[in-house]
Amino acid sequence: MKIGVLAKQVGITVETIRYYESEGLLHPALRDPANNYRRYDHSHLERLIFIRRCRTLAMTHNEIKILLQARVEPDASCETINELIDEHIHHVQARMAELQILETQLIELRSQCRAAHTTRDCGILRELDHPIEESSEAQPEHSHVPGSQCRIERH
Repeated sequence: MKIGVLAKQVGITVETIRYYESEGLLHPALRDPANNYRRYDHSHLERLIFIRRCRTLAMTHNEIKILLQARVEPDASCETINELIDEHIHHVQARMAELQILETQLIELRSQCRAAHTTRDCGILRELDHPIEESSEAQPEHSHVPGSQCRIERH
C-alpha cells in the first residue's frame, strides 16, 4: 500500500510515518521499481498501530524501541517491560503532582483579580510583574512526559 493509504488507516500523517522511519521506529518500506513509491505491507500497519498506541500513553521513542524489540523476542522474560511501565507510571505520577501544583498557583493568581478592571489595575498582571519567590523545597525531578520540562515554582 502507498504511504497515504497507510497514514489514513492508522490515523496519522504521512510526515509522521517518514519521521518514524528516520527515527528507526519503523523499518523503511521497499521502493516500487516502476515509480520509486514506498510500498508498505501489513507488518508496517501493525507496527504503526502499536507505535501510535504507545504514543497515546505518552511513551518516549526510546521506550517504544524497547517494547518493539521485546515483541520480536517472544520467549524472553517480560521483566524489562514491567520495569519500563513501572518507571513510566512514576513519571506520570510526578507530572500529575507538578500539574496539581501548577493548578494551585493558577488559582492563586486568578484570585488576584476578582472583577474586571482596566489592565493598569489588573491584579494578575501586577502579580506577574513580581519576581519568582525561590523555595527551599526540592524541585520536581526531570520527567520524560511531554510538557513536563517546565519548571514549576512552589510558594
